[in-house]
Amino acid sequence: MTTFTLPHQPADLHTLNALPRYWVDTANALATLVDEIDQADIIALDTEFIKRTTYYPILALIQVNTGKAVYLIDAPRLDLSEFWQALTEVPKMVWYACGEDLGIFYLLTDCPPLTNVFDVQIGVAYLSGRLQMGYSQAVNEILGIELDKGESQSDWLARPLSDNQKRYADHDVRYLLALYEVVKDALDKKGILAYVNEDSLLYTKELHANEHISDDKRYLEFLAPNYNKQQILVLQALIMWREALARAKNEPRTFIINKQALREIILTLPTTIKELAQTTINRKSLRLYGQEIIKLIKDTKPLPQDTLPLAEPTYTSKQKPFKNALDQAILTHSKQLGIPQNLLMKGRWINELLYLVYQDMPPVHLSDGLMGYRHDWVIQTVLPLLYQYRLNIISGFEATP
Repeated sequence: MTTFTLPHQPADLHTLNALPRYWVDTANALATLVDEIDQADIIALDTEFIKRTTYYPILALIQVNTGKAVYLIDAPRLDLSEFWQALTEVPKMVWYACGEDLGIFYLLTDCPPLTNVFDVQIGVAYLSGRLQMGYSQAVNEILGIELDKGESQSDWLARPLSDNQKRYADHDVRYLLALYEVVKDALDKKGILAYVNEDSLLYTKELHANEHISDDKRYLEFLAPNYNKQQILVLQALIMWREALARAKNEPRTFIINKQALREIILTLPTTIKELAQTTINRKSLRLYGQEIIKLIKDTKPLPQDTLPLAEPTYTSKQKPFKNALDQAILTHSKQLGIPQNLLMKGRWINELLYLVYQDMPPVHLSDGLMGYRHDWVIQTVLPLLYQYRLNIISGFEATP
């Protein structure tokens, strides 16, 4: 089995710690930073935000490392329009685990999917095989720097920030450019840097799509293969109702109905308050919205099958005669490329290919993840392999409830 190890290159702490830090809370200070970003080839970023009790996250702080200095931006005080524009134009933006950060970026701007992002966490995963390694662990293992994470859950909207909060926020970007350089060099030496660049951009595109999904499509992420037609219709209606209500009240969706209660409601389709109370819906929501939920369930009428809001079927059959051959093909190709198996092929891509074989469709509209460096291998190896098991795959899909 291929083993993956992280590079270890102790950082030059004297140089890194010598970078000055500036607090940005005026329009003039922000304009100076924007000018510096306009001249930079690469910058590192992070954000601090609050979203525990709101629908929309509240951006509290933005950290920027330009290579010349670390800047802490007092986001609530400033008009950030020119700052966001500058970020879209800088040649390279370096983040670590950028999912929530770019979610806020896309929420606050009207920009298309970013094409200048490098997510160091993805690079670390390609080198180590560990998909979710945190920033502090990566900095420790690669640069030999131990970070204090004690302020991660603090109140970032408080002003003034404490010295500990500023230090914590500072460290999230002070060492990020150095981490990027070591990870980038290691990826380059292995010949897989292009794959990480590709997957970073794929991730930013997926985040953009998720931030712009319409309310009537949000139910798709909650679909289960055992839901019948009526349950799917109620699920769509309930998710749309919950989304509109959470947005109007500016509170988290889960404050209204959490995922477990949502699943129980769809499975049982209660038509009385007593039946609804048998689910794990919280008592406050039962009191405030119970009658509304019951009415929504009763008012959701069956639709003709051709208008049913179905998602692409998921292969759920336990019969997978192709599994060993597919696993071997993934293992062989991952060894050839020198990358972890769990990054080469994801479960949702496998399902996409199984469905394509089931429908006997030409592979002309593959999802973005199956394009790029994976494409030729998918076309030349994976699909021909799966077609050998087409009759079994057909049975697996048609046996799905």
